[in-house]
Amino acid sequence: MRRAEKPGPTQMIHSSISSFAAQARRTPLGRGPFAIVIAEDRTELTTTLDHLTHLGFRRLFLVAPDDVDLPDDIDDASIVEVIRHPTRQPGTAPAIVNALIKLVPGEWIHYCYNAEYLFFPFCEQRRIGEAIAFVMEERRNVVPTFVIDLYAEDLTRYTDAVSLETAHLDSSGYYAETRRNADDEVLDRQLNFYGGLRWRFEEHVPAPKRRIDRSSLFQAMPGLTLNDDHTLSDPEMNTYTCPWHHSMSATVCSFRVAKALRSNPGSRHDVDSFRWHKSTRFFWSSQQLMELGLMEPGQWF
Repeated sequence: MRRAEKPGPTQMIHSSISSFAAQARRTPLGRGPFAIVIAEDRTELTTTLDHLTHLGFRRLFLVAPDDVDLPDDIDDASIVEVIRHPTRQPGTAPAIVNALIKLVPGEWIHYCYNAEYLFFPFCEQRRIGEAIAFVMEERRNVVPTFVIDLYAEDLTRYTDAVSLETAHLDSSGYYAETRRNADDEVLDRQLNFYGGLRWRFEEHVPAPKRRIDRSSLFQAMPGLTLNDDHTLSDPEMNTYTCPWHHSMSATVCSFRVAKALRSNPGSRHDVDSFRWHKSTRFFWSSQQLMELGLMEPGQWF
């Protein structure tokens, strides 16, 4: 039997993406930045929402199927709106992100999945609004993000590979290759990035899902759309840097791939540990991520 939902006193629940969009057209959503959390299950859902709240996002949109119970222990449930949608089917991210883009032109949007945590340079001392203000001063309307796989140290103790207390990541093994268009032409300042569990266990990961780059923190623009491969329809917003200097980048530290490798029938019996000689303990620190070369502060100090 499903547990009764306990939304916060001002938390709104929408029955679908279309009903959410219709309500937002009647009552504008106000100022951002906004964050979308796509819940594929309930794993670390509360910590994901709380992390985004602490970073300073003004409003969170939780997209979850009907069989995922709503957390009742969010730090500030008043800023969370719930949108019911079957998130385990293809196309969920573009569906909700593109709906929000149309509703909030000019505002900044971040999207992620549950058990994923956004880190940007100096995020322990600075809020997301400060980072966005700096990026806009640099004449950029996107912060390129890279998904860094997290995994539990001991899979016999944490069978789903999720443990915030013992989280590890790969300290090396990341690489990039030139991105080309359909005519095999090299795209300016665009690269495909790889590494982490998708690289080490690539036999269990379909080729289109092996990249770790996402355009997941950006400014909404009229006509802009998110593609199925986590790129945006504006080519400049898929670049890893601007033409004149290094740009700030961010990471999305994620248990999603580890969780999938441990739950999918085709891989779970082949994975008894994710640790290797390049594994290192994750200290939940933006400084650690910068020192490992996994994100770039650009000109922001």
